[in-house]
Amino acid sequence: MIDRLFNWMDDRLAISRGGRHLLNKIFPDHWSFMLGEIALYSFIVLLLTGIFLTLYFVPSEATTIYHGSYRPLDGAHVSEAFASTVNLSFAVRGGLLVRQMHHWAANIFVGSIVVHMLRVFFTGAFRRPREVNWIIGANLLILAIFNGFLGYSLPDDLVSGTGIRIAFSILESVPFVGSYLAFFLFGGLYPGNGAIIPRFFIIHVLILPLIILGLLGAHLGLLVRHKHTQFKQPGAREDNVVGTPLWPSFMTKTLGFFFLTTGVTALLGALVQINPIWQYGQYYPWKVSYAVQPDWYMGWLDGALRIMPSWEIHLPGHMIPNAFFPGVLLPGVTFTVIMLWPFLEAKLTGEHVREHHLLDRPRDRPVRTATGAAVFAFYFVLFGASATDVLANYLSITLNTVLWTFRIAAIVVPIIVWPIAYRICKELQRTPNAGKRKVHNIVVRDANGGYRTIPAEEYPGYVGAELEPLDVEKIEVLTAAGKVTEPGVYEIPRDYR
Repeated sequence: MIDRLFNWMDDRLAISRGGRHLLNKIFPDHWSFMLGEIALYSFIVLLLTGIFLTLYFVPSEATTIYHGSYRPLDGAHVSEAFASTVNLSFAVRGGLLVRQMHHWAANIFVGSIVVHMLRVFFTGAFRRPREVNWIIGANLLILAIFNGFLGYSLPDDLVSGTGIRIAFSILESVPFVGSYLAFFLFGGLYPGNGAIIPRFFIIHVLILPLIILGLLGAHLGLLVRHKHTQFKQPGAREDNVVGTPLWPSFMTKTLGFFFLTTGVTALLGALVQINPIWQYGQYYPWKVSYAVQPDWYMGWLDGALRIMPSWEIHLPGHMIPNAFFPGVLLPGVTFTVIMLWPFLEAKLTGEHVREHHLLDRPRDRPVRTATGAAVFAFYFVLFGASATDVLANYLSITLNTVLWTFRIAAIVVPIIVWPIAYRICKELQRTPNAGKRKVHNIVVRDANGGYRTIPAEEYPGYVGAELEPLDVEKIEVLTAAGKVTEPGVYEIPRDYR
């Protein structure tokens, strides 16, 4: 019966043809290829926990009097969004665990995308024919950051409310159309008419997740279409992939990795507190909490807003305010350069003609590596600048001193990092056999199935400390010349490393 049912479906949907191709797909064994899978699995955790939270969260700014499990807030006038989040944390069985898992999964999701893109950048995996997939990944990062901010803002507590106020100011700073955009999104002048939380909720749980799902599907589809990139290793060529097939080897590993990612997220949700809104209290527009820092992935933007000098551009009848430069121009330039980088590098290096399936060692591309390190250092300084008030208080120095320190560091640190990274790459290139495993002997097999050991230097594919793919004709010539004492055709066993 099962066979007949499957045959009936396969006759109409042609499942077996595409399924057979997919199951035979080869995945490289290198650990760095699992970084993208962390992003995928944390997104699955986000979806599952988000469905649970949606059942209990009330996306409303209507005022209510709190009478719940958290006694210190009893009798307080709060919004329904804030009250439902507190009740979700204390009155719903497992609610706090799921809520904190959701929050941690959001941080892991964005973090894994960033680290995955860094691996792709430094190894050159964005080159032809994968430029479109690189652009999709950049858009996924933008949507992940934006959707994380929306979810962070929904509880309507004092910290998230401050972030919403900053977002309103950034949106309002867009030249010519900013005031209209802010008015339409918030339903009026700040803080609006109570529409921002419901609108954020719809965007957060419906619109952006669907777009992210679509982009993830396109990303994985192009991955199957273009096959995996791979590091240079014995047997690896531009026209093949060395690794394990999807079924059953890789499927077993990746399923275990999914449970590992979910388990770590659950441990974080159970043991590490995050965003305790009951300690912050309800948001009021006239209140601002001390030491307000957003989630880590918004830290660079918050730091840029803090250290930006008070520059403004006055046009006839119009002004471009200070918040526009760090809040709109900097992110716009950042992600525009990220998306255009594959084309810029290909044009500058002249490598836009041929396809690339073998990855680079970062040291072999010193300009790219140094540029990436310098840019990363710049944003790391901005990230540190998001704690200027905390640093000034902790170090007992003036806030102005801390601000100017970060302003100078944002310029000086990347300038210092670039030549240092470039020099390190050049030094590594001059190091003989750096990072390579010295091969002394090679196990070979004769025509009768017997195994022998020969010195590595007698293997025709041996170059320095690396092995190139086997050439059987060279082995035959080597045997005829008497360099190998045993007669027969020698070859490297398929499972030999």
